[in-house]
Amino acid sequence: MTQVELNTPRILHVDDDDDIRAITQIALEVVGKLEVHQCASGQEALLVAAEFTPDLFLLDVMMPGMTGEDTLAALRRMPGMENTPVIFMTAKAQADDVARLMSLGSAKVITKPFDPLTLATKVVEIWQQQQITAAP
Repeated sequence: MTQVELNTPRILHVDDDDDIRAITQIALEVVGKLEVHQCASGQEALLVAAEFTPDLFLLDVMMPGMTGEDTLAALRRMPGMENTPVIFMTAKAQADDVARLMSLGSAKVITKPFDPLTLATKVVEIWQQQQITAAP
């Protein structure tokens, strides 16, 4: 699915790891043709979120300073971001970790390492399912 096709999200991706951001950018922008704004920290995400107006948050869980959960809580307090779908990406994908993230409202938890060739398709499918679920 490409950005020119209807029903694709603008993604705010937050991860403190330079390599993960680079791979994710290639996977989402080059392979998936999606619009992505990347941030290296939760604090940076809070500074750009209102102007970027994302349709989807793609958040790392373990980050210094603000964790992914902290970042999500702060984003949720911003006007217009209260119901923005979120996908967490983490290397810690034990059942209790996934359950905790899902209880925060995550649409899905993607385990690192992920397949860069299928990431964009997976993210768009999850986002589209959230749109169907949220429809009146």
